[in-house]
Amino acid sequence: MNKHKGSAGQRIRRIVGRIVLVWLGIWMAGILLFSLLPVPFSAVMAERQIGAWLRGDFSYVAHSDWVGHDEISPLMGLAVIASEDQKFPTHWGFDVAAIESVLDNNDSRMRGASTLSQQTAKNLFLWEGRSWIRKGLEAGLTVGIETIWTKRRILTVYLNIAEFGPGIFGVEAASQHYFHKPASRLTAADAALLAAVLPNPIRYHAAAPSGYVRERQQWIMRQMRQLGGEGFLQRNQLD
Repeated sequence: MNKHKGSAGQRIRRIVGRIVLVWLGIWMAGILLFSLLPVPFSAVMAERQIGAWLRGDFSYVAHSDWVGHDEISPLMGLAVIASEDQKFPTHWGFDVAAIESVLDNNDSRMRGASTLSQQTAKNLFLWEGRSWIRKGLEAGLTVGIETIWTKRRILTVYLNIAEFGPGIFGVEAASQHYFHKPASRLTAADAALLAAVLPNPIRYHAAAPSGYVRERQQWIMRQMRQLGGEGFLQRNQLD
């Protein structure tokens, strides 16, 4: 009887091990492919779409229009760096000081310590949630994209898969939806407004911004100026 139990346990471990290896292979292949190719959809987009179908909402469509780096206003990249991750050009995927600050304050809300690289890895490959398993996978994937992708590529992918509202993914779709113009023509105020809703694009709305969103927009614009405007991107080879 014990032999049978041991044999069954070994089979389960082998199956789990193979599943893990398959997923690791898929993620590594994705990192390599998307270092050059446009991203057709992200894990968050798939999760949102499937969730809508399960709720019986067949009108929901997770929509994104991929655009290259040169088709996005540099001000948009500057806005998300100013609002989300000002150390983006120099860190290796993680803002250690920010993480330590969150842990020291016993704050379970990790977004403030989450870099653009981490957010890109999570949005592209993983599910929503705050489990330590997901955070561990996110860390490994972050190392992968930081190793293989350039900072410019990470920023481009981030802007193309970020969620800016219900069903609105990517800066081109957001720019067309909210401002009726391509992402290449976004102004500093436009870019700051879009960046202002990123912490929670379901709660905050670029179409009808609350007082908080307007205050955050103004703060982001000040940060953009303090970083040095587009010169910041040029100095860090992100333009």
